[in-house]
Amino acid sequence: MKLIGLEEHFVTPELVGYGNSTASIAQPAAWAEASRRLLDLTEERIVEMDAAGLDMQVLSLNSPGIQAEADAGNAVRQTITVNDFLAGVIAEHPDRFSGFAALPLQDPVAAAAELERAVTQLGLKGALVNAHTQGRYLDDPTMRVVWERAEALDVPLYLHPANGVDTSHVFSGHPELVGPMWSWGVDTATHVLRLIFGGVFDDFPKAKLLLGHMGEGLAFVLWRMDSRWSFHAHHGIELAKGVPSAYLKDNLYITTSGVCSAPPLLAALLALGPEHILFGTDYPFESIETATDFLRSAPISDADRAKIGHLNAERLLHLDVAAPAPALV
Repeated sequence: MKLIGLEEHFVTPELVGYGNSTASIAQPAAWAEASRRLLDLTEERIVEMDAAGLDMQVLSLNSPGIQAEADAGNAVRQTITVNDFLAGVIAEHPDRFSGFAALPLQDPVAAAAELERAVTQLGLKGALVNAHTQGRYLDDPTMRVVWERAEALDVPLYLHPANGVDTSHVFSGHPELVGPMWSWGVDTATHVLRLIFGGVFDDFPKAKLLLGHMGEGLAFVLWRMDSRWSFHAHHGIELAKGVPSAYLKDNLYITTSGVCSAPPLLAALLALGPEHILFGTDYPFESIETATDFLRSAPISDADRAKIGHLNAERLLHLDVAAPAPALV
């Protein structure tokens, strides 16, 4: 069975420093090994893909990426450089790699322009956003220009976790809860709900949002959210579609990245449907072999397995359409 992974990370030597804040949450040996693999794009990575039967990786810059850069001008310049680099890697291995652009969201107008350049000139398939950008989330009114461009280009934005702006008091005294094991999922799911209640998908009803880690738990609380929305004070907010779950079922697509377990997969299938679930490995933080073995052996129909494994990715990312030749500088 053909397999395409959508959450497959890399970093360049010039951008390694932005990941130092993430390093503090990991065991030193584990972080050192992941860091080594992030820098490799064509040697050990392709060997592991071949061994596990992973046909293609959709590459994306590792968290927090360029969004950690405080200076907007530097962010724009670095983004152009890394997107050109990524397009070059893809051009050398077009059957093995595709990619999501990085965006300089410190300057939303420049980010929208870079998204268009990345898609129309470099052949990238959307963009990956690492949580907040200097404290601004994707529901910020200044980000509407990015959503408008993504909807017009018919490409998704992939929302990926990163360290939060601050740490909630409930985590006080328990730093082991801060990071991908727990707090990142809570932060990212909340970010998605900000988009819904901030009116992003009312303004851009055809916009597509990708979310990793089996949907960061959102697929499991659809009924509860709708029920309590009918109870809560709305604070002046009214949803065009009536209930939060309608947006999650229409605009949200999730990947299996980092969750190799049948119960959450089955729950996500029932909640969102097989057309809204795609495959991912979360390389190099999870094993490609573990992820591919999981999908091949999951207790689901072969038709759903094919949709998750590659058909949904080909449709959502237009991977069945020949990409334009990259225009490198």
